Amino acid sequence: MTKQEKVDFVINTLNTLYPEIPIPLDHKDPYTLLVAVLLSAQCTDVRVNKITPLLFAKADNPYDMIKMSVEEIKEIIRPCGLSPMKSKGIHGLSHILIDKHNGEVPQSFEYLEELPAVGHKTAGVVMSQAFGVPAFPIDTHIHRLMYRWNLTNGKNVTQTEKDAKRLFPEETWNDLHLQIIWYGREYSPARGWDLDKDIITKTIGRSTVLQEYEKSRK
Repeated sequence: MTKQEKVDFVINTLNTLYPEIPIPLDHKDPYTLLVAVLLSAQCTDVRVNKITPLLFAKADNPYDMIKMSVEEIKEIIRPCGLSPMKSKGIHGLSHILIDKHNGEVPQSFEYLEELPAVGHKTAGVVMSQAFGVPAFPIDTHIHRLMYRWNLTNGKNVTQTEKDAKRLFPEETWNDLHLQIIWYGREYSPARGWDLDKDIITKTIGRSTVLQEYEKSRK
């Protein structure tokens, strides 16, 4: 298979498996998405979705959020981990949104990445899912699969993002990054991986990855 044929195979397989693409994090607007994505760092989406209703019942906008103390936010979000950093980030970015952006989440990578606790991946998720701007946020699932599929050398997420954007057409990015996340969870996990169920890796996988898998089965 040529590289282009591999790319087409990935797109077609994922479109067949996920014609409708659920959004992993529950939210109702750009602000609640931003907070949810921030909370998801080193935490499962399932857990985040259990905690955000508790937080948003008290504050689902920056104006209400800054009425709470950092300590109050921290107590609610503690189960998501990294609560000291995340609570300061949520409180701090809420202030900045009010002071600089009229309480609205900015539609700009530059402004989003200026917010406390908001990195490039978080900004990418917000830009793509809240505003429909083409982005390719790289999480651990995408990073792992792009390497398994021999579409990147996988040395770091920055390189993986560049390779993904170079290989896949821009109009597919927003759907594709979600489809790959779901595929990684369901068919190509880090643990308990069954290659027979993982049609994409089985078809186009990196030879060293396939060889190591076979060794591990013996």
